[in-house]
This record gives sequence, structure tokens and C-alpha cells, in this order.
Amino acid sequence: MSSPRSRGRVGVGKSRNLIPRDRLKKSMKVFIADDSHLFRRQLIEMLSEFEGLEIVGQAGNAQEALAAITAQPPDVVTLDVNILGGSGIDVLMKIKRDRLAPVVIMLTNQSSLPYRRKCMQAGADFFVDKAVGISEVRQIIEGLLLQFNTLSLL
Repeated sequence: MSSPRSRGRVGVGKSRNLIPRDRLKKSMKVFIADDSHLFRRQLIEMLSEFEGLEIVGQAGNAQEALAAITAQPPDVVTLDVNILGGSGIDVLMKIKRDRLAPVVIMLTNQSSLPYRRKCMQAGADFFVDKAVGISEVRQIIEGLLLQFNTLSLL
């Protein structure tokens, strides 16, 4: 497991198997929660390039996101820290408390250290500054897909 110091860095996640065996399926299921329609569209476009990945839904506000994630738990959630209708951090805590998704990638334009710490303490697996662009999310998803596909072979 990574040290507490490295957990707070942008784009750094826990170095353990993040997809539990009981969640193994033919494709890795991803849900996108972000209040920016443009950013959701960019994420969907980028994620659509991956074989073995299925986008199971998207939401522009906290209530829609929680309802959809609860109804059909995905393997991975990308979640905006400042989502409309609530706090992304509150949504994160509910997702983790209810074990609705094993992996949550927090995305934000507010990448200050207090936000990073709060997200990581609430259970975020990754914290990505949107200003860095989608390339950071692409790298994370590539790693998760590799892990997902490796576990499904066992």
C-alpha cells in the first residue's frame, strides 16, 4: 500500500488490487458524474476508445449520480469534487460506505492540498486535476483495465 504522503499527490492511487474478484465481468463498467456536459462528453469520447470497457451511465448532479450508481453499481466512478446539487466528497463517502464502486477517481479544478487530503481521507482511490487534462485519467483507466483483465484470467 502506498504511504500516506504519496496518497495525497495528484493522480496517485493506492497500489493494491482495486477491482475485487466478485466484481469480475466481461467488461469493466464505468460511471461518469460531472456537472460539465462538455467534460463528460470528452471523457466518454476518450473512454470509448478502450476495448473491454463499458460506460454504464452518466450524471450531471449528485442526486442523479447516487441514484444511478445505487441502481447499477459500476466498477469505476469518475466523480467531480464540485458536482451540482451536492458535494462530490459527500457522494464519494456514500459510495465507499455502501460499497457501491470499488474504485473512485475524483476529478477537480480545485486541486489544492486541503481538497486532496479530504478526498483521500474520504476513500478516493485517485485524485486528478482537470487542468492536467484527460491524459491522467487515460493512464489510470489503462492501469485499471490491465488489472481487471489480469484478474479475470485467474
